[in-house]
Amino acid sequence: QVHLVESGGGLVQAGGSLRLSCAASGRSFSNFALAWFRQPPGKEREREFVSAISWNGANTDYADSVKGRFTISRDNSKNAVYLQMNSLKPEDTAVYYCAAGPMVVVFATAFEYWGQGTQVTVSS
Repeated sequence: QVHLVESGGGLVQAGGSLRLSCAASGRSFSNFALAWFRQPPGKEREREFVSAISWNGANTDYADSVKGRFTISRDNSKNAVYLQMNSLKPEDTAVYYCAAGPMVVVFATAFEYWGQGTQVTVSS
């Protein structure tokens, strides 16, 4: 079992930055690929892929909509994964979820463990 807790969300103006953190506890953190998904308002049944990182940080993937603006990183010594979000846009508004799974893929169903989410709101 892996327990994930996100933090760092909030309200920011368009063009601003936020850094999300996800702290993990439980089973060996470094064995898992980690990802960020988001759920925009009005899309409660969809979790949209944002970014993912392999167990050792060597491989990363990003959704086209965030490439060049968001950066994922992890620190296995701290059991944490981060998402640096720059040049935020109103369309980035969503609940952001941290997830742990076996590999770097874009499908939410591939990730077994999920946090409770943190709200990010970008005002225009």
